Amino acid sequence: MPDVLDHSPYDALLLLSFGGPEGPDDVVPFLENVTRGRGIPRERLKEVGQHYFLFGGVSPINDQNRALLKALREDFAEHGLNLPVYWGNRNWAPYLTDTLREMAADGRRRVLVLATSAYASYSGCRQYRENLADALATLESEGVRPPKVDKLRHYFNHPGFVEPMTDGVLRSLADLPEDVRDGAHIAFTTHSIPTAAADTSGPAEAHGDGGAYVEQHLEVARLIADAVRERTGVDHPWRLVYQSRSGAPNIPWLEPDICDHLEERHAAGVPAVVMAPIGFVSDHMEVLYDLDTEATAKAGELGLPVRRSATVGADPRFAAAVRELVLERSAVERGQDVTRCALGALGPSHDLCPVGCCPARAPKPAAAGADSPFA
Repeated sequence: MPDVLDHSPYDALLLLSFGGPEGPDDVVPFLENVTRGRGIPRERLKEVGQHYFLFGGVSPINDQNRALLKALREDFAEHGLNLPVYWGNRNWAPYLTDTLREMAADGRRRVLVLATSAYASYSGCRQYRENLADALATLESEGVRPPKVDKLRHYFNHPGFVEPMTDGVLRSLADLPEDVRDGAHIAFTTHSIPTAAADTSGPAEAHGDGGAYVEQHLEVARLIADAVRERTGVDHPWRLVYQSRSGAPNIPWLEPDICDHLEERHAAGVPAVVMAPIGFVSDHMEVLYDLDTEATAKAGELGLPVRRSATVGADPRFAAAVRELVLERSAVERGQDVTRCALGALGPSHDLCPVGCCPARAPKPAAAGADSPFA
């Protein structure tokens, strides 16, 4: 039996994700949840939902979260971390509020939160914190004493996140025809966001051209490209590109789009491209449709060989990284000195999101940060 690891003062981990529909009847209600307050007509949501209907109305994200949940529980048990793991979503069942209500009923008083987003941005961090605040306020309004919640730091540069993606790029390169392999370019992809949101991502000192969002993605891309060069002896050119834009055309978003990038690379005579979705934890709908379907079809039209590398998903190294992050934060809360694991030049992220970090256009209460209204 492994030694029991000290996770005090925490008594549970919450896996917090986006959620997704699990059948055709779920698609429009799910999109209504995602777009609530924006006044988007139901008929427009049906059009948007066509991506989901192509796959039977099922997003892969929930099954992938179940796989990650299983991997975390198995890793924790194997290593003596007796910490229960719960799962809640922002936009579909199991809903975050219901899960926190369950945790309160189970007597959980101090909860760590793992968000399935590795980088700093409003939609990737603060919005999760706002959802937590909304859920905690709901419990208080019901007379339920909510647990205190803390969020694990950003893990974009943790080896357990970077190394599985590096292996995915290497496998994709090896799968290309030999005559185009060494000349292949790598397109590191992530979700496009409005440039205004990118510029204000991260702590105030990081705000500027692209903010922490772009800086962190560029760091991960460099780490992977350097590791690929070291292991293959080939220096593959690369670029950070974007996908899944969903905003009004008059609002500037991060560019270039992956499909435009494939056209440009083909015109420049590039023989092949590996698409590496470093911005995503798992192969959910943005990967399944925007890369595997739309971008791959564009490459087919161009006659450009492409491969799409794997996301981290439920890789055992990622589960181990989460365990390490839990133990690190637990030790910090006990007042102990810790060695924080991080690759590259940016170093480990902050434990507590500071005031002004990834601000929203309309200020809202956000839990698990320096400005949290919950003690």
